[in-house]
Amino acid sequence: MKIAVLGGGPAGLYFAISMKLRAPESEITVFERNRADDTFGWGVVLSDETMSNFGENDPVSEAMIRGSFAYWDDIRVVRGAEEMTSTGHGFCGIGRKRLLLLLQERARDLGVTLNFQADIPTGEIEQMRRDYDVVVAADGLNSRTRTLYAEHFRPEIDLRRNHFVWLGTEQKFDDAFTFIFEETEHGWVWAHAYQFDDKMATFIVECGPETYKAFGFDQLSQAESIALCEKIFARHLGGHALQTNAGHIRGSAWIQFPRVTCETWYHDNVVLLGDASATAHFSIGSGSKLGMESAIALAEELTCGKPLSEALQSYEAERKLQVLRVTSAARNSTTWFEEIDRHLKLDLMQFTYALLTRSQRISHENLRLRDPEWLGRAESWFQARAGSSSQRRPMFAPFRLRGMTLANRVVVSPMAQYKAVDGNPTDWHFIHYAERAKGGAGLVFTEMLCVEPEGRITPGCPCLITDEQVARFKRLTDFVHTETPAKICAQIGHAGRKASTRLAWDGIDQPLPEGNWPIFSASPLPYLPQSQVPKPIDRSDMDRIRDAHVKTAENAHRAGFDMIEMHAAHGYLLASFLSPVTNQRQDDYGGSLENRLRFPLEVFRAMRAAWPADKPMSVRISAHDWIDGGVDEYEAVEIARAFQAAGADAINASSGQTDRAERPVYGRMFQVPFADLIRNSLQIPTLVAGNIYEADHVNSILMAGRADLVLLARPHLADPYWTLHQAVDLLDTEQPWPAPYEGGRRQALTLAERAKAIQ
Repeated sequence: MKIAVLGGGPAGLYFAISMKLRAPESEITVFERNRADDTFGWGVVLSDETMSNFGENDPVSEAMIRGSFAYWDDIRVVRGAEEMTSTGHGFCGIGRKRLLLLLQERARDLGVTLNFQADIPTGEIEQMRRDYDVVVAADGLNSRTRTLYAEHFRPEIDLRRNHFVWLGTEQKFDDAFTFIFEETEHGWVWAHAYQFDDKMATFIVECGPETYKAFGFDQLSQAESIALCEKIFARHLGGHALQTNAGHIRGSAWIQFPRVTCETWYHDNVVLLGDASATAHFSIGSGSKLGMESAIALAEELTCGKPLSEALQSYEAERKLQVLRVTSAARNSTTWFEEIDRHLKLDLMQFTYALLTRSQRISHENLRLRDPEWLGRAESWFQARAGSSSQRRPMFAPFRLRGMTLANRVVVSPMAQYKAVDGNPTDWHFIHYAERAKGGAGLVFTEMLCVEPEGRITPGCPCLITDEQVARFKRLTDFVHTETPAKICAQIGHAGRKASTRLAWDGIDQPLPEGNWPIFSASPLPYLPQSQVPKPIDRSDMDRIRDAHVKTAENAHRAGFDMIEMHAAHGYLLASFLSPVTNQRQDDYGGSLENRLRFPLEVFRAMRAAWPADKPMSVRISAHDWIDGGVDEYEAVEIARAFQAAGADAINASSGQTDRAERPVYGRMFQVPFADLIRNSLQIPTLVAGNIYEADHVNSILMAGRADLVLLARPHLADPYWTLHQAVDLLDTEQPWPAPYEGGRRQALTLAERAKAIQ
């Protein structure tokens, strides 16, 4: 094959090497616009895992690179006068210029032609496409090739919020990857520092846009900007200067990170590689890793005997998924640094943990493998803050809200059962909730208990209106309090425009085939085209529905519930007022957020007044509608602030289900950022659910200070004893089981210990 590689960075060179190893007869030419020893970065970070991949692909270049490495195991966090170090992280660094020179040497030895100062204009790329069998566009995040064929690649470029400048220094950071956070008169400024050879270290300075503007970095020359950075970080530099190698750039050389994604990675015989196809934020140090690993995959596909179009399609399919995993982690890390002001308020122990786990690539138990001693101290710190002398994991720490103390932080999420008869709970409900209370969770939520028959989602949804319903739930709460350490919370609400629908397994959200009842909402907007048109509630409806919520709260107390939650999420009645998507009123209850909050706050205040002062009350909100023009996470903070001022003890941060036009972005723990933002902006406890299914998830969320209670739904449907079983898997011998089940606990622990020993 005759192949042109546009761009002589690590990805382009490593592709040429990988291709030559597999097809020595290939004619490969690399075109690089700069000189051979030009480079505008400083160090490159690679993990032990990445180097193992390189060793399998080409032991010769791997050995050349490894011979030039600086190694470190520690990550040090310095915040003002405080400092903390964690070990076991296994990274290595190499100078970018050194890496390029080594790859150039290896490529030449294999017969690759290298053309430097070969700046290929956009107009010539199309001609190259005709002259070569394959054109590999490894021309970086500002790829001309991607721009030329934008209609085919369909790129999206998201310019991120923070500003940063890439500098170097002769100050030694040779014992740890060091994060330095300095508070200045204009806000926080921080540095990412690490050694990459025996003389130099990378020193990336970053800050938010407000601090960037306040310092005037946008108006300074590079010399002035560097001098200011030296002043900010003087006590960490040991008298050494900061240096730039971006003298060719006008201004201060500060930039914002462009997050690049492309819908398609190839067009005809042109294929994108490295930063041209996708970028990973520097805070996780994976840009070169991604590009070089993609280079291996591309060379593999081009030499496996497939037609070119199939080979490029396979390359895209395989690498897009792998790159997505890393860029998703990079997105998490980027966002963490963009929202760092609220994290900086955390205790240094929790702040360090949050920093180490910010990308979600390092989990709680993975951190234990890296540094068990440090994590043990962190867990003891967490337990002590919770009022416990235990050294157990965070999920087993107690938690107090008003007069209610929970044995642990695991919560059974509200899950509709659709098994009520005429609004009455049945034996199904008793067994369902009782089993999960026996299963070890600290708190069990009921499904939404409806405040009037017209407020039921389906004919199978329960109410808490009549004396009979109170008595049936009292039987449940008495059992829970007598036989288990769990507490139980009644979620109270009205389905609004999502009422009068079929049981979930008969057609979720579909109107009843017959026997529909009148439905209500903030505005006359049907949920589905075939749904009923709801009546927009008037003042008399508001009075009735408010009083019905109050009566249900009073009944919840009579029934013995420990806590109540007002449901103002998921497009139900109160949520329909909060979201501008569903609230199109022209009166005092529509328009501004203040107006949209008016009725939900009225209901909440009335319920809180009727609910005993020593019992807690939370509010569930949709912290994001996932619709343009709907509630987003920042408006959710203001909604939470209003309920906090009205007396809410906690905010249950959910999202979506407001309207079928939503486009949610799912993933592991996808709603945790909303709970984190609300919790640490307002200093109010938060609860969170959403694709959380492992003890590791729960412990990571709690230890990082991202929420206070963690709700699990599907895991508790699959296993009522989820908490007990997770304790066994973690070899936690302190978790109590119901007394009649003690023999099962002993056997389960014995088997778990034996399995762990064998492993």
